Amino acid sequence: MAGLETTLEQFVGQEAPEKLNARAARGPLLRIPTHNFLFLQGVSSPFFNRLATALRGIGQRVHSVRFNVGDTLYGANGPYLRCPHRAEDMDAWYAQVFRQLDITDLVLFGDCRPVHRPAVTLARLYGVRVHVFEEGYFRPYWVTLERDGVNNHSRLPRDPQWYREVGKHIPRYQNGNAFKLSFTARATHDVLYHAGGALNALCYPRYRTHAPYSAAVEYAGFLRQGLRLLRARVHDDALVAEVARERHPTFLLPLQLDSDAQIRDHSPFQNMEQVIEHVIDSFSLNAPFDARLLVKNHPLTPGLVNYRKVTDRLAQQYGVADRVHFMESGHMPTLLSHIAGMITVNSTAGASAILHHRPTCTLAEPIYAMPGLTHQGGLDSFWMQAEAPDNTLFQRFRNTVIHTTQINGGFYTGCGIDMAVANCLEVLMAKTSRIENYL
Repeated sequence: MAGLETTLEQFVGQEAPEKLNARAARGPLLRIPTHNFLFLQGVSSPFFNRLATALRGIGQRVHSVRFNVGDTLYGANGPYLRCPHRAEDMDAWYAQVFRQLDITDLVLFGDCRPVHRPAVTLARLYGVRVHVFEEGYFRPYWVTLERDGVNNHSRLPRDPQWYREVGKHIPRYQNGNAFKLSFTARATHDVLYHAGGALNALCYPRYRTHAPYSAAVEYAGFLRQGLRLLRARVHDDALVAEVARERHPTFLLPLQLDSDAQIRDHSPFQNMEQVIEHVIDSFSLNAPFDARLLVKNHPLTPGLVNYRKVTDRLAQQYGVADRVHFMESGHMPTLLSHIAGMITVNSTAGASAILHHRPTCTLAEPIYAMPGLTHQGGLDSFWMQAEAPDNTLFQRFRNTVIHTTQINGGFYTGCGIDMAVANCLEVLMAKTSRIENYL
């Protein structure tokens, strides 16, 4: 707690409340209530910076916390606090920050990061609104913005009847307004964010990253993964073409990232190797003898684990090496149009499979895991008795989820960020969330 008072005095002095109120009084912004926003860690892009600027532009107070050097590069601009503690010792510090700055709203990306968990818990006790950003449930032209939590912490009901009723009154949404997508832009922001991490030991000695690997290790893995993709492309394209001919019932297991909170915090598995073994074991005992299983790598995997070798070893161990195939790549829409079913832990790919009317079995509890959308009988029965989704229910589910939790825009390109910032201001300023309006 030492030094907090001095830091806060310097902090508030950079953006005095009187200055903000005077600026708001000069125009129609006088009608907009003033919130005190506290920004925590964001995505590795200028998104939080631009969002903070937009909020100040409508007369709001914006404060931020910097936990590492990357946050200095990509966090919210303007006055800020340096976090002086380890994640496990931050409760009392957050409490003092909330009180002295009179925080009304907390903004963060991902609610499971160690530096975010104590703040979210405390915010609920203090009656502070918690706004959580995350990658979109329906990509690529949507991002997620929910109150209180996302994924398993989402306030979205898991009752199909609720969606059947509420969905009748929700507008129909397509894919959202398109904007430029750029993997290069995303990768560049990621590299710059983590490059600053080289100074963390000096500037933020108590900070510990939530990522399981260092940036240097991940980037070396990406180079190896690039070579694997080049070698596998011809084989994978041929395999997709064979699936499209529908000679055999084919099931698809798309892998997720070991570092993803969906796996670490919202599933019974510790990593993808456990998932692969669980699925192959069930496949070997319960699937039709002419069925095949495709294990498809995640497109953003850093390549630190050779999942092809893992899959081949486990397929050999369980006696199904001739019916289990691994793919580094492959055209997903074509696969989704021809597979007999998808198995996923809790990936957004599951929602895409349901959109294509493919039977889907989840191994955890994503927001779409409910009767009428996903198979309810467990993995062992899925291979022979897969339940097809209800198209009408899914359309109402999708429209409702987009209407209540999704923002048209993106995090990584200028045009996508502009769109997301403009579309989320009203949501951030609202007293209640859109979900609450329907509960």
